Amino acid sequence: MADTDAEMNAAIARARATLPVFWASYEAPKRMETDHALKVRFRTVGNDEHIWMSDVKKLPNGDYAARFGDEPRNLPGKRFGDLAEFRDIDISDWMFMRNGKIVGGGTIKPLLKSMPKSDADALRARMEQP
Repeated sequence: MADTDAEMNAAIARARATLPVFWASYEAPKRMETDHALKVRFRTVGNDEHIWMSDVKKLPNGDYAARFGDEPRNLPGKRFGDLAEFRDIDISDWMFMRNGKIVGGGTIKPLLKSMPKSDADALRARMEQP
């Protein structure tokens, strides 16, 4: 999606506003809360790339490090599983699993309309709040 997409930018704003929900679970997950991930913006020529990052760690300097949870498309030399550092300002979404359902992941919803119906329906079924 374009960096100027209003629906996506609204989803990013909601995700950023609710980051405390993610951090509370990340720091003290309940029994069925797992797989904490952040979506992070990386600057590129043209549209920035927003990509899910796993194995999130807070660094002593206040920044973060995590591993690419998807294959980067526009980040030369970066691959799935590579470690990358980022700042709080670059976080564009968050999610974790609770009882097998996706909690958060607000930026997924604007993407559903561009997916085949069966794929979108399957993803909605996995979301705690479709």
